[in-house]
Amino acid sequence: MSSSSPISIFFLLIFLLFFLAQAIVPPSKTFKFVNEGEFGQHYVEYYADYRLLPLAAPSPFALCFYTSVPHKYTLAMRMGVNTEGEPMRWVWEANRGNPVGEGATLTFGADGNLVLADADGRIAWQTGTANKGVVDLQVLPNGNLVLLDRRRRFVWQSFDHPTDTLFIGQLLRPGGPNKLVSRASIEDNSEGPYSLVLEEKRLALYLKSNNSANPILYYTSEDLGVQDGSLTKVAFTSSPTFKVREYELRLDIDVDNSTVHVMNTILATPKYNSTLSILRLEWDGNLRVHTYYDLSRFHAWELSLALFDRNVDIFDNTRRESECHWPSKCGSLGVCEDDQCVACPRTQGLIGWSKSCAPPALPPCKAGAKVDYYKVEGVEHWMNKYYEGDGPTKLADCKDKCSKDCGCLGFFYKEESSTCLVVPELGTLAKVSNPSHVGYIKISN
Repeated sequence: MSSSSPISIFFLLIFLLFFLAQAIVPPSKTFKFVNEGEFGQHYVEYYADYRLLPLAAPSPFALCFYTSVPHKYTLAMRMGVNTEGEPMRWVWEANRGNPVGEGATLTFGADGNLVLADADGRIAWQTGTANKGVVDLQVLPNGNLVLLDRRRRFVWQSFDHPTDTLFIGQLLRPGGPNKLVSRASIEDNSEGPYSLVLEEKRLALYLKSNNSANPILYYTSEDLGVQDGSLTKVAFTSSPTFKVREYELRLDIDVDNSTVHVMNTILATPKYNSTLSILRLEWDGNLRVHTYYDLSRFHAWELSLALFDRNVDIFDNTRRESECHWPSKCGSLGVCEDDQCVACPRTQGLIGWSKSCAPPALPPCKAGAKVDYYKVEGVEHWMNKYYEGDGPTKLADCKDKCSKDCGCLGFFYKEESSTCLVVPELGTLAKVSNPSHVGYIKISN
């Protein structure tokens, strides 16, 4: 046994050296693209300028450098072709929030690592696949950017690293970074405050607030959760129905690794092939499904679903939520009724709402600083749907709790049950018929 061991080790080393020698990217597959030259002329999202990379990709996908802020570029996957008056959309980003400049390079070397570096050599993003058996790079017909080994297995795939968008066939899993996060704004593609997260028991939407240690739940549903077992993944899928030319867009939920088909997870039923749809958590916190039909010469994109939508159809199976439950519907402050922003709550009362409506400016929070409140009758905060608040609590105690909390911008009180909800964000206040449901907005004294 001892005499054969060195021979076994020798042959093992020879095998490994042979395998590694074969597992390199052929010279014909390697590349180095430089971010320079003329911009593309077609209409794209976010009023961006872009440079198309000369990398083979199936229609309607393409890899590009794009910028909506001068000299700050993102490597991104573009979806769509030029159609009259419709933008092509950015559906995946590599170096989100970490832009590169003019002269940046995207390199796919013989070692199988895909690297985005600034002109000065600073690495902004990489796949981390050096010497892991990668021999090829492809963009698949479903929009997945993949690095492959000799057996055509995925060593790395962009589907494991979503930004704000899910493609058909893409999964979310509990825990880790595998979630959707909105962009900050139309102009700013750094991570925004909204996230779509698959938890052990439910799929949920959260708002991250600078005034709160924990993200705030603003949407979930019993249809997207379980009482027994654990959610192991959720997939965004498209499949034909029994009706002619109709497709079903849905979320397939796996419970303890077994797929559960629930009627109420149907998102939309387009009347054409919808396998080029995307589910996106957008910068305003709304969850939307955009369907791309590549056989249409005009209006190739269709909005198949908006989660918060006033156009509720009680006869279809698609889900809709009132826009008055949408945190950003009325900006940073506003009263919503019948899915419309109808009033701006001020110290002098309710006045007409406009985009300039905002919470009162507060001085820097200091211990013992005096604050005051003004009252808004007949309203509930968007948090009231999922957070009951504390109670029974006296109004004076509720006010004192908010006054002592630098992160509290106001509180909402239900007089009949004496429940108190302090809130770190204001946003949309829903008008209700019960005048004993009141809000108190914090102002400086």
